[in-house]
Amino acid sequence: MRTARRTHGFTESVIRGMTRLANEHGAINLAQGFPNFPCPDVLKDAAALGVVNPGDEVVVFEPFYENYGPDAILCDAKPVFVPMPAEGPIDLDRLATAFSAKTRAIIVCTPNNPTGRVLSRAELTAIAELCQRHDAFAVTDEIYEHIYYEGEHIPIATLPGMADRTITISGASKTFSITGWRIGTIVAPPDVTDAIRKVHDFLTVGAPAPLQEAVAVAIETLGDDYYDGLARDYRRRRDILCAGLLKAGFRCRVPAGAYYVMADFSDISELPDDEFSKWLTAEHGVAPVPGSSFYSRAELGRKYVRFAFCKTEDMLQQAVERLQRVRD
Repeated sequence: MRTARRTHGFTESVIRGMTRLANEHGAINLAQGFPNFPCPDVLKDAAALGVVNPGDEVVVFEPFYENYGPDAILCDAKPVFVPMPAEGPIDLDRLATAFSAKTRAIIVCTPNNPTGRVLSRAELTAIAELCQRHDAFAVTDEIYEHIYYEGEHIPIATLPGMADRTITISGASKTFSITGWRIGTIVAPPDVTDAIRKVHDFLTVGAPAPLQEAVAVAIETLGDDYYDGLARDYRRRRDILCAGLLKAGFRCRVPAGAYYVMADFSDISELPDDEFSKWLTAEHGVAPVPGSSFYSRAELGRKYVRFAFCKTEDMLQQAVERLQRVRD
């Protein structure tokens, strides 16, 4: 084979495939999480490659953003998956059993993609204690840090003992609705950022300088009113979509943060998630993401699809109207 064995188990992004299908059918694309109103994926690969060695283990909550598992595998590490329940707290005993002498890191995404959960201080404190006990890093994906509707966003790096063992990843993509710009940030201890910079230089060299300058201007000039308005606007969009999903027969938990809804469609159809997603896109003009793409085992997500509400309110209203025809 001419390609590395580590790539053979991967498929193209399911989200990207659903976007193509949406384009083919003129569907409203609630699959891919890019805003359609004016204005990156961030530096997870570089962070992982900078601190993870072959044979290490990385703890990953599931359902998870679909890059996390492959990112660990590309580092020759083993992902260890822990369920994140849709309702109620994380099972901390189950989480503790996922840590071992081989654990190098845990990936923490709060507010969470795809569930919209915002981890509590008690949950983050438990994660911090496990990291310190096992000398592991917390690699945090905080790309949705300004998009939350309940509780508060607590950076785990601010908890006692965690500043020196947290790699905080964020970026401008979601906050400023510029997902195509791919401007990300990493905050970590100096020795860790030194390793990450070396890897990042060989992966991407850097984002275009003019885009970096534009993001810097936004950070320097936009005040609290912008960030408060961001959450307020997304709350309205969330409420439009969630109300429409429930009326159409889906079951879903109203997300506390981020801009996604994981919806259970088992009362509507017995199709598996991938076939249901294609059917909904082609026949009703609304594109979701199959839920199985967010789980380590496909059967865990077979009754779920994910919708993104980072669209204009007019577009979401159109999507809701189309969804009402699902049970006709």
